[in-house]
Amino acid sequence: MKKRRVLIVDGYNVLNAWKDVQSMDAGSLSDARDALAARLMDYAGFSGQKVVLVYDAYLGDRRARTEERTGPLTVVYTQKNETADNYIERLCDQYARDAELGRVEVRVATSDLVEQMVVLGRHATRMSARELLIEVGQVSRAGRERMAARPKARSAIIERLPEDVARRLEAMRRGENHPEDKKP
Repeated sequence: MKKRRVLIVDGYNVLNAWKDVQSMDAGSLSDARDALAARLMDYAGFSGQKVVLVYDAYLGDRRARTEERTGPLTVVYTQKNETADNYIERLCDQYARDAELGRVEVRVATSDLVEQMVVLGRHATRMSARELLIEVGQVSRAGRERMAARPKARSAIIERLPEDVARRLEAMRRGENHPEDKKP
């Protein structure tokens, strides 16, 4: 049985670290969150693992936690008075038994050293935001290369039709009469 893989990402921590590493557009915070989610969605698809992206609402006014699932990516916004670290630690606790038994591999991406130490005690492995940036780039590049190397699938319906039917349809499209279509 193949081990499930889960990556938990401390959203604002990673965004803050990435803006120092790469030139992010000077867009809004919402745009930056969307860009990170898009990159992690591609990464999740290419790597075959579940990704949970967690954002703080600790000082915000969200009364309830929200979770938005899109394929292998789940974006979580914590509720008021709940930090992303608290949520990540509880999520690691939920996976701890399966991780201990080798059924799941849980990794947490954050550059917060205290959080890294805490998740290690919960049977998760840690990675810095910089390590995540490098891994996302490598996996996405490899995935795009695999996609480009695949033979192109025929996509037009006309290409799948028998040749005589395709000729007749093309003649009809041009407004021409096909010799076999004439009535006696």
